[in-house]
Amino acid sequence: MNHTKRNTVLFLILTLGLICLFIINISLGSVSIPIKEVFKSLTGGTPSKETWEYIIVNYRLPKAITAILVGMGLAISGLLMQTLFRNPLAGPYVLGLSSGASLGVAMVILGATFLPQSLATFLLSTYGIVLASSLGSFLVLMAVLVVSYRLRDTMAILIVGLMFGSLTNAIVGTLTYFSTAEQLQKFTFWSLGNLGNLSWTSILILFVCVLIGLTLSLISVKPLNTLLLGENYARSLGLNYKKSRLIIIFATSLLAGSITAFAGPIAFIGLAVPHIAKLVFQTSNHTILFWSTILFGASIMLICDSISQVPGGDITLPINAVTSIFGAPIVIWLLIRKKKMIG
Repeated sequence: MNHTKRNTVLFLILTLGLICLFIINISLGSVSIPIKEVFKSLTGGTPSKETWEYIIVNYRLPKAITAILVGMGLAISGLLMQTLFRNPLAGPYVLGLSSGASLGVAMVILGATFLPQSLATFLLSTYGIVLASSLGSFLVLMAVLVVSYRLRDTMAILIVGLMFGSLTNAIVGTLTYFSTAEQLQKFTFWSLGNLGNLSWTSILILFVCVLIGLTLSLISVKPLNTLLLGENYARSLGLNYKKSRLIIIFATSLLAGSITAFAGPIAFIGLAVPHIAKLVFQTSNHTILFWSTILFGASIMLICDSISQVPGGDITLPINAVTSIFGAPIVIWLLIRKKKMIG
């Protein structure tokens, strides 16, 4: 089977798989809803029970859409960072964005006791935490963009991002040291990630941010392919390197920053999904990798969300833990399998 035919079949399987996973994700949870009823509700019909309709529209559907947006955004930003820094261990958070978001949220949750009552009440609401997280990410992004404009060396930007991360983690650590058990628990819950807290307005804002980020990433596909040949060769081919680098960093920051603001820092997806896409499609062409990473990211996030629901149980597991527990063995297995195929 030639490559084009194989890719078409794989894309078809992935797309159908994503649709099936979306419907299954909505049907699973503490209240199990038959797939037929979910399909009826999504296609404009009315399920046989009114409570099912309420659960689907107000809880399950927003959460499934959030999972898809988070999966797509983090997977693509991981792909961008891995290609830009030519480092397979780079992820969406290497620029220190999640650390910036954590610092913003930590200052609000753990420092609320030092603020006036009315201001503290607003800041501790969902929108207050989103605002603090966005502001933290944005300040780190500004710092990284200023540094990246000054520095010619791309690897230096990676080191600067890690230094920002270390600095903000140190401040967060100091804040947690002086906080109460209740504040600490609230901050820990945020840091474990949550897909189910979003209203339709929040989802719309997240959708717009992810859409802009993905559009910028799609524009960067050609420069990314050129960057695979190395920085100097890319310049000799006429690539405006600084401009391309700035667009890639901005796209990553927008994706990772908005997702961290609304869903908390979700690990692993950004790091692992690009590898899974490369291993399955056996290509380094970013035109194919862009779409395959999007589909894999959304599908894996839906699977992880379904597992975190603990179907039939009353408890939910933190999504951050599930992504790593589920994802790490997959990547290890794929790498071993690839080695066997080559060997």
